[in-house]
Amino acid sequence: MATALRDESPIFLRRRDLIAAGWSDRALRFAVETGALLRPRAGVYLNADVSADVVDACALGGRLACVSELARRGVFVMDSSVLHVHLHAPRLKRTALGRPTRRHWAQLRRQPHPSAVAVSPLDAVACAVRCQSPRAAVATIDSALRNRVIDPGDLDELFGMLPRRYRVLRRLLDARAESGPESLVRVMLRTLGASVELQVSIATVGRVDFVVNGWLIVECDSAEHHASWDAQRRDRRRDRAAAALGYATLRLIAEDIMWHPDEVREALVGILASRPAKR
Repeated sequence: MATALRDESPIFLRRRDLIAAGWSDRALRFAVETGALLRPRAGVYLNADVSADVVDACALGGRLACVSELARRGVFVMDSSVLHVHLHAPRLKRTALGRPTRRHWAQLRRQPHPSAVAVSPLDAVACAVRCQSPRAAVATIDSALRNRVIDPGDLDELFGMLPRRYRVLRRLLDARAESGPESLVRVMLRTLGASVELQVSIATVGRVDFVVNGWLIVECDSAEHHASWDAQRRDRRRDRAAAALGYATLRLIAEDIMWHPDEVREALVGILASRPAKR
């Protein structure tokens, strides 16, 4: 049973199908009581190792969608605290989950398996583009490409699914970004008209996130990789080595990049104005 239900995109099985496969109601009750299976709604079962978002989407009679499905797949989204669910049609009677939920009813481009509890990756990305700010949408598409959730060959179809006003985002995409905050900073730098090089290897320094205008190193730091004192010592020694080569270094933290973009932009404008671009 566990093998049959486990998949990259989880599926549910109905009671009637399990009974036809040899399960008894007693066996199903025992599996639920012991935690081997979950029963999100009457007559529907899931593996116990699926995420809470999958369980809640299934409880609503829908499929996990938009930023919720992308977050499940490890794709960067700005905020996944609200559950996004795709339903076949609006329902007069709504199931209350006790958590913020956004329901979607738009027609899907790629029909998922009838028992799938999530929409296709392409439909999830298209929905997430419309549900987020333009800068977050670029970061999400970058992440989906880098993580191979979608392929470069999907981009024509993706932008064909979106209103024409979103096409300007395509020229801002770059799957070399190693994190969502990196994508957000890159977009910000390009809107400032700066010359931006990504993932640059510098002798005695190592690989840096950005070299801007030929002289400014910009690093996007997160607690995950830079919280320890050992990591901070390593960062400072890299900055010292960069200074010896004539580079200035600006370290930005992920939470500021995401939630205080105006302050980050102000810092970038100020430091870039202090020195002309290298030719």
